[in-house]
Amino acid sequence: MKRLNGVDALMLYSETPEVHMHTLKIGILDVSGVDGFDFDLFRRVAYPRLMALTPLRYQLVGIPMKLHHPMWVENDDIDLDYHLRRARVPAPGGRRELDGLIGEIASTPLDRARPLWEMYLVEGLADDRIAIVHKVHHVLADGVASANQMAKAMEPFASGDVVTPTLNNMPRTRGRLLAEAGRDHVGLIRKLPRLVSETATGVSRVRQRSKERGKHPDLARNFAPPSCFVNHRVTPGRRFATAPLALSDVKETAKHLGVTLNDIVLATAAGALRRLSLRYDGRADEPLLAGVPVSTNPSRERLAGNEFTYITPSLPVHIDDPMERVRLTALSTGIAKENHQLLGPAVLPAWMSYLPPAMAPGIFRRQARRVESASVFNLTVSNVPGPRDRGSIEGGLVTEIYSVGPVVAGSGMNITVWSYVDQLAISVLTDDSTLADPHEATDAMIDSFVEIRRAAGLPVELTEVGAAMPLAAAVG
Repeated sequence: MKRLNGVDALMLYSETPEVHMHTLKIGILDVSGVDGFDFDLFRRVAYPRLMALTPLRYQLVGIPMKLHHPMWVENDDIDLDYHLRRARVPAPGGRRELDGLIGEIASTPLDRARPLWEMYLVEGLADDRIAIVHKVHHVLADGVASANQMAKAMEPFASGDVVTPTLNNMPRTRGRLLAEAGRDHVGLIRKLPRLVSETATGVSRVRQRSKERGKHPDLARNFAPPSCFVNHRVTPGRRFATAPLALSDVKETAKHLGVTLNDIVLATAAGALRRLSLRYDGRADEPLLAGVPVSTNPSRERLAGNEFTYITPSLPVHIDDPMERVRLTALSTGIAKENHQLLGPAVLPAWMSYLPPAMAPGIFRRQARRVESASVFNLTVSNVPGPRDRGSIEGGLVTEIYSVGPVVAGSGMNITVWSYVDQLAISVLTDDSTLADPHEATDAMIDSFVEIRRAAGLPVELTEVGAAMPLAAAVG
């Protein structure tokens, strides 16, 4: 068995009836060259691949009296009748219909009495396409681990591969669980003085560097996100929207402006949020704060667990000039990254190990029901490198991949961007009260990116992502 780490535990404890802590991975396949690609065929080819992804056989085991974080035990088999499901989109089977179905799938929590994932084969799409929707709890895998799972699932598979257990599943007696909890707590207590010292040193370094930089009036203050249309008590329903960009266009823009690809993603999000803020709030006069996950273990071999922390760069939604938005985004991201290193990348994740298992879930539930605005950042904006090679499953070519993380308490929107071969895939997840139509957000992202290219003197005609489904524009 294996104990949840502190960040894993946070992903579990922060789930409430309104805040579902699962992530979504969506692969769209062109099966025009495959005869008889249906649910039964997919079930046959999926089973050995899923069995080879050992984290999908992990199941939570609670500790008596909640004296420590739960542990993982590894099951011998996968119950395909439960985990693998069939779904169908209504006609005409385009992007809007698929996004609508995915929003419905995202609206229900996963059953903690089972391994924490579900997979849907979606039929009814136009142009001989099918979609695979993988719904997996964040406690099981972060963005990097999920990307690695996706890449592994698309690799050529040898049917003779032997699946062996990766966890030591000794008998789960009450006494053994309590004894292991006690040993782990002793280890945490021993680590505490050093962690306190490292934290104090890191905070001192951040403060000193902040004084040296001086004031930046156009950047948002840390831990002080202003009110915004995305910040409210989150509702249980979910809405979802997607749109692809050509990765070459984004790289060209970043290189031309001398910034990183991530800077362009965040500046694009800032422009989109400016447009939406003007529409929904009637103003966009203060910079927002983004919560950007940063991996502390980017290994391509890691298939499970959460090894990340956050940086919180400022999003200059109050700036009308696109070039100034890019400049301020790059500045704020650079400061956030430097603060992250000065504090110590492992400091915040280490503190999560001390979350009290008996108290934390109740605290998060009360917070989710009371919170009317964000307390740390306005929304999550995530940029994850996905598989670099185009995948296929039983002859069906994987043409697009989308991914999105959860919305969190007080924030009704998550923007996640994944790269896949030649694409930068934009996904937006909201609750069902933030926007009239989630495609307003993807439209705004595309328009914001075009605005940056126009201001930079680059062609505004975007490269067509030929393999992708047609875009879905917002209604109205």
